[in-house]
Amino acid sequence: MKMSAAKVKMRGKKMRNQPSSVQYVESSTQNGGGGDEGPSSIHPSTKRPTNTNQRGGWVRGHQKDGGGYSREMPKYITAGAFARARAAEVNTMLKAVTKTTGSCHVFGALPKHMRRRAMSHNTKRLPCRLREVANRMREKSLQAGPKKKKEQAKSKSRKARRRHGNLLMEFNRRQRKNVWLETHIWHAKRFHMVKKWGYCLGNRPTYKCYRSCHRAMSSHCLLQDLSYYCCIELQGEENKLLASLSELTSKETGPTFAAALCLSGRRQGSVVVYRAGQYPAQPLGPVTFLWRPRSQDLTNRQLWIWAHPTIKQDLLLELQKVCQCCDAVVHPVVTPAEVFPSLQLEPKPEKNSDGKKITKTKRKLKFKDANGPPAKKVLGDGTRSPNIPVTWKSSSKGIVINDLTMEIVRYRLIGPQSCSVLAETMEAATVCNEINESKPSLWWPEQCRSKNKMNLHQQQTHVFNILKGIFSTGELPSGTVLGLTVDDPRLTLPTKKVKALPCVKHAQEVDEERRELILQGVPELCCQSNLWEQSVRNNVTDNKTSEQELNRMRNEVLVPGSRLSLTPPQGRVPILLVQQPGKQVGNEMSSWGAGWDLLLPKGWGMAFWVPLVYRGVRIGGLNMGVKHSQNKGAPHFPHDYPDCPSGVRFQEEQEAELLAKFKRSAKTRAEKEPKMRPPAKRTNYIKHGCLAPFGCPWQQLSEEWELISREGGEEGRRDCQSTAEADAVMEEMTSCGEIAETKPLSRFIVLRNRKSLRLLSGWCRPTTSKGQKSCRVGELPPLDSSAMTGFLTAHRMSLVWVRLSLLCKGKPELHAMVCVPTAEDLKLLKKKRGSCGPQEPLHRDYFKSRVRRRKKEPKKAAESSWCSDNTQGKESVFSSEPNSITTVDPKSSSSDIILGLWPDPLPSITSHCSRVTLGWVTQGDFSLSAGCGEALGFISVTALLKTLFNQPMEHRGVFLLRNPTSLHYRFAKINIEV
Repeated sequence: MKMSAAKVKMRGKKMRNQPSSVQYVESSTQNGGGGDEGPSSIHPSTKRPTNTNQRGGWVRGHQKDGGGYSREMPKYITAGAFARARAAEVNTMLKAVTKTTGSCHVFGALPKHMRRRAMSHNTKRLPCRLREVANRMREKSLQAGPKKKKEQAKSKSRKARRRHGNLLMEFNRRQRKNVWLETHIWHAKRFHMVKKWGYCLGNRPTYKCYRSCHRAMSSHCLLQDLSYYCCIELQGEENKLLASLSELTSKETGPTFAAALCLSGRRQGSVVVYRAGQYPAQPLGPVTFLWRPRSQDLTNRQLWIWAHPTIKQDLLLELQKVCQCCDAVVHPVVTPAEVFPSLQLEPKPEKNSDGKKITKTKRKLKFKDANGPPAKKVLGDGTRSPNIPVTWKSSSKGIVINDLTMEIVRYRLIGPQSCSVLAETMEAATVCNEINESKPSLWWPEQCRSKNKMNLHQQQTHVFNILKGIFSTGELPSGTVLGLTVDDPRLTLPTKKVKALPCVKHAQEVDEERRELILQGVPELCCQSNLWEQSVRNNVTDNKTSEQELNRMRNEVLVPGSRLSLTPPQGRVPILLVQQPGKQVGNEMSSWGAGWDLLLPKGWGMAFWVPLVYRGVRIGGLNMGVKHSQNKGAPHFPHDYPDCPSGVRFQEEQEAELLAKFKRSAKTRAEKEPKMRPPAKRTNYIKHGCLAPFGCPWQQLSEEWELISREGGEEGRRDCQSTAEADAVMEEMTSCGEIAETKPLSRFIVLRNRKSLRLLSGWCRPTTSKGQKSCRVGELPPLDSSAMTGFLTAHRMSLVWVRLSLLCKGKPELHAMVCVPTAEDLKLLKKKRGSCGPQEPLHRDYFKSRVRRRKKEPKKAAESSWCSDNTQGKESVFSSEPNSITTVDPKSSSSDIILGLWPDPLPSITSHCSRVTLGWVTQGDFSLSAGCGEALGFISVTALLKTLFNQPMEHRGVFLLRNPTSLHYRFAKINIEV
């Protein structure tokens, strides 16, 4: 009867700390051996007997024939070894007898069945031999006095924790690590929150609303909080600012900071920023910018640059470098003591039974300083240290850089009815005729004294009234800016949610003016706003009407629920409305996803958020931002910027997250360490021919296609060996570990030259969704060998952003492979238009044997440690520790090999599958707008041109798409939208 590996491990664990003793060996008649084996082995031999009736050695349990334990006496013993073994047993027995239990009571020496609870206070219950010791211990404890126990801090009740002061201090404490937006509490009750980029943001709602959010973006309005975007302000002379910023951009990528419409302040611009003088390499990421309109009162220009928080520090360093702003300006900042006041527990004296006063803690909290400031709500960035500068000045150029992160609230409304929602929510500020002498510091009464400013306010109000008649936000010019001052929207809050709709009657009244606004845009004078002034922003934030005061005013209204008749002087807020263009590329769904960005001073976030929600808008999180970019066909930052530092970090984090998800499984309560997910429940990506299922090795792809281009073609290289020969070579290389990494030629870049992109787009023969109809393209040079050579010479090691639409059913997934169809595949498509596509043959897993060998070795090693050879046992006769498990083959025990995944370094990416790989998908899903599966990703420019050059004209731009978890290829039409 042979023991299993689990029983061997269990017995070895039990016998680990036991003293060595004499081992009874098997007799020569039973095992056929000579009985010359001495008492040196710890464990008996487990040789399988030749006959079932013949047993020898130690076996577990009682046997039917009375066997199980050898009853024969050893032929000889060693005196010294035998004495040492017996001494060890005696020492162990004495140690077990004299060792006391956890408690030091006398009755701990008694057997458990003789112990009684009464023995602890009545020593006469103990045996006579233990009474004297118990009495001495009792007297000693009485002399020592009562033991002072550490008093437990009383936990506050929920009612106390929910008090405004305590709740506010708790929220302020939790904002020290991650920044909270002003809408954080609202989102935390309704969204799954994630900690990203130093902020606590809402990722997705807790309820199902994917289709309803898409309908809102298509037909009504979707609301997002983008206040986590960082704002950097530049002040200085216009020519010096433009000269400095020109080093970070290039005109080849589109309009820059010096664009005429943007420079006037009438439009918001967007541009990709690079490191100074490094174009087209080393990009930082996309930014949006807004110039303050020119004014007679202003000598310097003012510029706001909005950037993603992941590129804020790199962008600040580059701006300081090109503007030569090295001198930090120290401003008085609110100290943490004002926001997080020090607290102590108020002692409460009490009297005990002896009349002595004892001090206990009271649940109520009290300030150490009676005159100390109360807790204030954190507005802005609560994680920033007061010693960190936020302003830098240049002594040579006179340029000033201000970090306005979290100083301005930014909301985004997406959808055609965004104008109607804004018109229903906000009303232009009423003129303040009576000036309150008790509050002379308010900014709006001062504004009302100026006639010119009131005339400007009336013009802005007129333009805002015209916007109420706009049926779709996409009708306006992209990036339109409108400055305005509005009343507190809480004063007009409806009693229940209503869906804002456009007013047809009002649209007919202002039809002519609406057409003029659509054609010419907002006048430059009306783009002015008091939001640019820091003093006005601080005044509005500090003098905001509290919710308590508003509730008191509502309580005094005669008719409950009616609007408040008088607007308080501090209830005027300067805002900026910035039109966000929708889809600007391609020939379909023009201006889809257009909307407005609402800019507010800090502290007024919830005052505008709740009224907007009450107008029937849908709320979106980070995931809906990705879907919005996907439906527009635009790259989303940082997901789709692989050549930027933020994009590289995002890809590394995403790869680690997907790999951890691939390996992990549910933890049980009894097991602390998680088990690996069973292989039957995981996709074997090696068999599917997918080398990188969790990431995209763009550098290796660009290098391989560059080498193919130099060698003079891809087919001559692939036809040199058959599939069987390739498998044999791959098996030999993997067994010998000869897969080596190629030295990088240069860093790849993403092609953003608009002229080159238009040329590529025309060569791809752009079509509509599903390739149903060809689009008109202007005159282009033909795609011949000379044009291809010249293009590749100018754009080596480049990737291009493409959109792929499936020609039949299917849903593209993340990291799907874009491949080249063969001539047989194109014949199949021509023969049957609705053909789904070919299938990839199953690959061979070369590493499966290694993984299985590595898993089996611990079991074999455990059995070998239990049934070790007698020669090894003689060396460790009296050793109390088991033999260590050693690995024979270091390759088979490599921990980096995971079943179903290729280990690093990867083999050739382009020629690994039966179809040549061009690139990968970074965004993929079924498009509810197009009605088919659509994918967005990058492919190599060299691969694209070579494939287009070899394809027939009727099938030019047709490629194959295959998901990582599938062997089926799908036909897709490629489009490069500019």
